[in-house]
Formats: sequence, structure tokens, C-alpha cells
Amino acid sequence: MKKAFLVLFTLAVAAALLGGCSSKGGGDKTTPAAEAPKELTKATVLLDWTPNTNHTGLYVARDKGYYKEEGLDVEIVGPMEGSVAQLIAAGKADFGVSYQEEVTNARVAGIPVKAIAAIIQHNTSGFASPVEKGIKTPKDFEGKKYGGWGSPMEEAMLKALMEKHGADFRKVQMVNIGSADFFTSVKKDIDFAWIYWGWTGIEAELRGMKLNFIKLVDEDPALDYYTPVLIASEKTLTEKPELVKKFLAATSRGYQFAIARPEEAANILTSAVPELNKDLVLASQKYLAKEYQADAPRWGEMKASVWKKYADWMYERKLIEKNIDPEAAFTNEFLP
Repeated sequence: MKKAFLVLFTLAVAAALLGGCSSKGGGDKTTPAAEAPKELTKATVLLDWTPNTNHTGLYVARDKGYYKEEGLDVEIVGPMEGSVAQLIAAGKADFGVSYQEEVTNARVAGIPVKAIAAIIQHNTSGFASPVEKGIKTPKDFEGKKYGGWGSPMEEAMLKALMEKHGADFRKVQMVNIGSADFFTSVKKDIDFAWIYWGWTGIEAELRGMKLNFIKLVDEDPALDYYTPVLIASEKTLTEKPELVKKFLAATSRGYQFAIARPEEAANILTSAVPELNKDLVLASQKYLAKEYQADAPRWGEMKASVWKKYADWMYERKLIEKNIDPEAAFTNEFLP
């Protein structure tokens, strides 16, 4: 018994001494090595326009670390020459900000892109003009100068709305103003333009400028389409589904943050893009907080009926040469 006790005592002392050595100088031999930093997967998002509150959720997701939490290093890229749909299909970026009109035309042309989330649930766009121009309906477009960015879709939309009101599209003068400022342009170059109320309309309110606004959804329920939307190529959706899911998981969090905390979201956007007008960003952010998800069950979700109604509207008016399969133009499957 004494021998057994001595053996156990000796082993206990030895263990204690070894433990002490480990804690003082030999920790590298007994403690696990620190985990190597997880390598992030790079991804790019191509904007459709200069940064504005349509894009806030992207900046929030990036700057709050939501993308990083999903293992992504996301770069937000400014607009390039060419349509977003064509650039995304060509692999110039992984994701892009587009709109239902462009995706519909892309599907007709066989360009393999799909919408993967609606940034805003309802169409807040329309044709705006200073009240002194006297443009109250599409009939009043006759004899006026329209300022646009040179898209065939603009001409098609103007023609369709004017025909509905018995007006002659040939009497509109088309002026390409590109990305020129709406407020400067309507003072000297043009009479009206196509705007998003959530940005330019809000700015007009802040400036005290009264506008006549012809909202598209008031002209026809079929024009309550998704604009803007996030898109990806079919190749990306097929070959990198996990990338798409992770990107949308983080992006959804970004827009949900903007919905719940518009003031903080506005600060994140203006910190990322300091040249933006802070008062405009804040006012616009408060407006869009109610519009991003609106009546949808979750941010980003789209309905086949919305895609079908708009495609039918375009096809019936010969704005597209053939109709599309709406189910092939969008998907909700990657949304969280």
C-alpha cells in the first residue's frame, strides 16, 4: 500500500511540474495553433447609376461586415459603358443592379441573365417636369423636349403612353442628357425626364420645386414592375449557387437594416460616398424605408404575375418582338 501511494504521489507531482512548465514556456507544444484567417471569396456588384439610396443596402452589407460574415469580399463597382445585363452576361461582374424592363428585353434577345431580388417592391418612377411646363398627361409631351440617357426602352415607353392618350410621339424631341443633373437640364435644355421619385422627386421637395409627376403605375397597373432589381448570369446561378445565397443573405440584412434604421443607413451611405448631399440621402432613405419591402412577405421577393403582366404589356404594344417565359426571367430560390 505504501509503495502504491508513493508511486501515485510521484506521478501527481510530475504531472503538476509538467503542467507548470507548459504554462510558463512550453505553451506552443500543448495549446492548439491559432486558426489561420479565413480566406474571403471575392465578388463584384455593378451599379446601374451613380451611388444613391437604391443602393444603400449594398453599402450597409459591406461596411457593417455582413458580407465578410458570409465569407465574402464584395466590391461595389460604378456604372460602366453598356447595359448592365450585357455586362453581367459577359462576366464583367458577378452581380448587377438592373430593372425589369432591361431584363425583359435581355430575355427576348437571348441574353442569359435573371433577376434574383427586387430592391424596391413597387415602381416609384415616372415622368417629371416643373409645373410651369404645363405637362400634366402624356398628351402634353407633344412639342416638348424629353431628356434621357439614350435607352431604346425610353422611346418605347413614351410612344406607348402617348398612343394611349391619342398623342403623336413624332412630336417629341429626344435629347440625350446622359447623367446630367435633372434640375440643371430642365432649366435650359429639356422640358421633362424619367425619374425615380425616391431620389429626384425628394430632392425637388427639398429644393422647393413643384413638379408635375406622371407616375407609371397610375397610367397602367401593368407598369407596376420591379425597378430596380439585382441580377446575375445563368452561369453564376448554375455554377456558384452558394456564392449567390451568401451574397443575398448579407444583402438582405443590409436592406433590412436600412428599413429599420434609415438614419443610420443614410450615414453609412454618405460616409462611403461623401460627395452625396446628406440632407437628400436622409430624406430619401426615410421615404424608401417604406418602399424596399412594402407589402412583400420578405425583402427581395418577386411575383410571376408582375413579370407576366409587364411582358404581356410590352408584347401587345409591339415593344418586344416576342413574349418571354416570365418564370425564366427571375428566381426567388436564392433569397434567405
